[in-house]
Amino acid sequence: MQLIVCIKQVPDTEEISNVKIDSQTNTMIREGIKNIINPFDENAIEEALKLREKYGGEVTVISMGPPQVEAALRSALAMGADEAILICDRAFAGSDTLATSYTLAQAINKIGKFDIVLFGKQAIDGDTAQVGPGVAEQLGIAQITYIRKIEIKDNILRAERALENSFEVVEVKLPCAVTVTKEINEPRYASMKGLLMARKKQIHVWEANDLDVDKDKIGLDGSPTQVVKKIGRAHV
Repeated sequence: MQLIVCIKQVPDTEEISNVKIDSQTNTMIREGIKNIINPFDENAIEEALKLREKYGGEVTVISMGPPQVEAALRSALAMGADEAILICDRAFAGSDTLATSYTLAQAINKIGKFDIVLFGKQAIDGDTAQVGPGVAEQLGIAQITYIRKIEIKDNILRAERALENSFEVVEVKLPCAVTVTKEINEPRYASMKGLLMARKKQIHVWEANDLDVDKDKIGLDGSPTQVVKKIGRAHV
């Protein structure tokens, strides 16, 4: 089973107050603040590892961002992921969720065959929950969001999808994309062996020219959603 996990590096919640906005582009300046793997994405990594342990295969983790995102990818490798890919190019800077979804989908197409693409249900810095569904749409595959339990049998993924006060059971054929909640598992800690192996593991870096992308659909030019004015926080 070929499993792909899309992760995002986000500011640590303790650092949110220190985040600054670029006055020229109105995008977040991430340099100089402590960053972590988006917590929901850790659950996606853990679930991919559990599926690999049960059904065999490989886990590939991918992320888009500046060079410092390598730290998040190495953390995923330390947890047990087999391969890591960093999508890194100034051409991708300023991407909104649509441009990000498009770029990630093109990277997944470059990877080739896959069975499940996993995401955390949302990123704690944006809270849009749009990238997972957006990637599924770009790839033309089925999607299930807010999953709290996964079972696979005869090329069918059966999932419990969390609702406000209950859940529903949904089935789709593989390949598919899923977004997972915190309920689905408890992410493992990296072992000392995993940490040492992650230091030595190669992280593949793909730039815009390495992907079959339409330059009008990436970065700021490919982002219909843009911050045009920063408004100060209201105090009550």
